[in-house]
Amino acid sequence: MTSSDGCHQFRETNPITRRACLTIGGAAGLGLGLPDLLRLRAAEANGSFGSAKSVIFLFLHGGHPQHETWDPKPHAPDTVRGEFGDVATSVPGFRISELLPQSAKLADRLAVVRSMAHDNTNHVQACLSAMTGHKHPPSIRSRGDFPPTESDFPHFGAVLDHLRPGNVQLPNWVQLGPVMTRSNRTVLHGQSAGFLGDVHSPFRVDQDLMPDDVRIEAIAPEITVQRLRDRRGLLAEIDSQRQRIDVAAAKSRGAFYEKAFGLLTSEATHRAFDLAAEPARVRERFGRNQVGQSCLLARRLVEAGVPFVNVHWCQTPSGSWDTHGQNFTKMKDSLGPTLDTALSALIEDIEQRGLLDDVLIIPMAEFGRTPQINKAAGRDHWPFVYTLAMSGAGLQRGIVEGASDRLGAYPASTPYDPADMAATIYHLLGIPNDTLLHDREGRPHKLIVGKKIDAILA
Repeated sequence: MTSSDGCHQFRETNPITRRACLTIGGAAGLGLGLPDLLRLRAAEANGSFGSAKSVIFLFLHGGHPQHETWDPKPHAPDTVRGEFGDVATSVPGFRISELLPQSAKLADRLAVVRSMAHDNTNHVQACLSAMTGHKHPPSIRSRGDFPPTESDFPHFGAVLDHLRPGNVQLPNWVQLGPVMTRSNRTVLHGQSAGFLGDVHSPFRVDQDLMPDDVRIEAIAPEITVQRLRDRRGLLAEIDSQRQRIDVAAAKSRGAFYEKAFGLLTSEATHRAFDLAAEPARVRERFGRNQVGQSCLLARRLVEAGVPFVNVHWCQTPSGSWDTHGQNFTKMKDSLGPTLDTALSALIEDIEQRGLLDDVLIIPMAEFGRTPQINKAAGRDHWPFVYTLAMSGAGLQRGIVEGASDRLGAYPASTPYDPADMAATIYHLLGIPNDTLLHDREGRPHKLIVGKKIDAILA
């Protein structure tokens, strides 16, 4: 017996609800078979599964110091505590650095994990774990800085673009800011589509966002649709000639051009990227700096329906988080206020628009900073314990999970690996735990290798 919506009606001995039936119908559209659907039904028992319609991934490259942000140690020795005190928040008993007063008022919207930990002190390599949930094999760790490769595990955004292609009206994955590099120009690992291929690369915006009349160059507003069509014809002709040389490469390139053409001629894309349309007071609230305006543009994008947006905070005028020297001056004058203003504005704005249950906001970093202050009044690399504070879809609010020891040096409770945070992100995106990805040679790779952090899930 079948209803008008195509869902089979079962007797009470097989109580699949109409809602579950509709869920199955939607999942079938993603190409999932019956075993997948049964797993999805089991996952529905945890209401946080699939809560996030979009993700804003704010990457604080260099690593924010836990002592001057989310895990101050007011009773530690001077050589650990540093120059700043702590303040009460809207969550009783939860205190954070005095440098984050606006965020303190919004702590009841935060989910904080104070016992993130791993053992890789290298920026370039540690970024792979932070942005993919996978790490390099031990045999590679001794190489230090080296360029990423096409065989690397793909970024969260690339995975989402691969599993849920979406449509050509809006990009699936947008990167705001530069491709992040070290001072020696080595590209940080984990930013690319890796073995999924360039067709799953992000739509990149890397320009000054401060002008009142800012126009996003990446969507080429000055180029007419006719000129784009002419250019498309030229590219097609070039590809037709190159096919004789490399059919596989031409096919990949053709898919990339087709996708790019759809985005550049889409009215929805042009509206979403129209940062100049924001009222002056809103732009001021986010902070008149590159980070703040990137967060505001990220809000516009997720509100329009873009599933994944990266904001790269790397060597901006607001400074770098790699504070080996003058940590306290940099935190007081630029880093702390910029983070506090942009993050609090982002959470407030998204909540006021009724989107906080749908958008996951994750300020991320590859690690934290040393508890011991060095001779240059700085803090060095420290992956052995650090704190991540996030907000939004599928997360409990006003929750603090885990703890560091009295010096902020090592976990005092359950340590959580970047792979566990990745598992949590994929859970909130509604991606099943046993999902496999296949590389260009067809070899299978398990997507999720950690365990989701249940304590912070709604």
